Amino acid sequence: MDDWQNGGFGLYVHWPFCQAKCPYCDFNSHVSAQVDQAAWARAYLSEIDRLAAETGPRVLNTIFFGGGTPSLMNPDMVAAIIDRARSRWPAANDLEITLEANPTSVEAARFRAYADGGVNRVSMGIQALNDADLKRLGRMHSVAEARAAFDIARKTFDRVSFDLIYARQYQTLRDWQAELTEALSMAVDHLSLYQLTIEPGTAFGARAAKGGLHGLPDDDISADMYLATQDICARHGLPAYEVSNHARQGAQSRHNLIYWRYGDYAGIGPGAHGRLTLNGTRWATQTPLMPNTWLEQVETEGHGETQREAIPPEEQALEHIMMGLRLAEGLDIDRFTQLNGVALPQNRINALVDQGLIEANGNRVTATATGRAVLNGVLRELLT
Repeated sequence: MDDWQNGGFGLYVHWPFCQAKCPYCDFNSHVSAQVDQAAWARAYLSEIDRLAAETGPRVLNTIFFGGGTPSLMNPDMVAAIIDRARSRWPAANDLEITLEANPTSVEAARFRAYADGGVNRVSMGIQALNDADLKRLGRMHSVAEARAAFDIARKTFDRVSFDLIYARQYQTLRDWQAELTEALSMAVDHLSLYQLTIEPGTAFGARAAKGGLHGLPDDDISADMYLATQDICARHGLPAYEVSNHARQGAQSRHNLIYWRYGDYAGIGPGAHGRLTLNGTRWATQTPLMPNTWLEQVETEGHGETQREAIPPEEQALEHIMMGLRLAEGLDIDRFTQLNGVALPQNRINALVDQGLIEANGNRVTATATGRAVLNGVLRELLT
């Protein structure tokens, strides 16, 4: 069995367009007044055909429409992509098809059209349940609009997740505890909860460099927010199954689990990454970042990729452990040894166990709740 089958196989479709660029966002997203959606549909379908011919008939476990704001895509295009993927790869009986949405682009009829086209899970970018903070984050919706959009989604799809950002400007620990408790009262089955990070190349990054981004919690308060998040979500029946993701049993994002379990995924669209195992070699795939560059390349050259790179076994092992230790289920150390050719040093495992940062049971190593809070340090101890 090829190693990727331990993690599964998914398709990631990147839609790069947004109504506005959020000041904290370092994703490949672009604001465009006009988009030729018919041309984009042809390009996506062409890429699916090309990749399916390469991979052969492997079982497709998930499709994920990410962005950008995929809820700006025409529902007919989304349905055509789903139909083409289903026709090119045999689909799992429980195929998970997720579409990311912003509250500003939610309409009941539009959501019903996505559902009719095959989407069965929506991930909503709500980000805050406080109007002042939504404004600071550059979001175009209000809390009332977010709640209305969430209600539409819950009536339309079996599975709905939403994102929140914490450690925001002027936010206290008590503020976050109250907001998270409010979010958990909304009958959700999955939450993605991210600490605000200030990335170079973003508007927040530029503002911070000039000393103009005020009111950010210090590291100690941010750490307290993280630990409070784990406790509150666990008490409400949504324990962390990954560092930033919480779900009721059975409601985990199966697409993201493919990444964290180090499966294969085909990535199409500008800025999309992929990992594909072909004839025993695992390849890292990338695509041009600029939307027009990607589209023109697909139309003129018949593919939307930059040069592929083969991933050496030791890098595969490194990627596998970096992903696997993010998960509550942890890492299969036998699989790591098979990828790496060398086992993890037992003395380092023992030292981290003694510090309460990891647990070792049989062939699995898992980071404890404390260890996941300092995961980069755990990885350094294991790998250097």
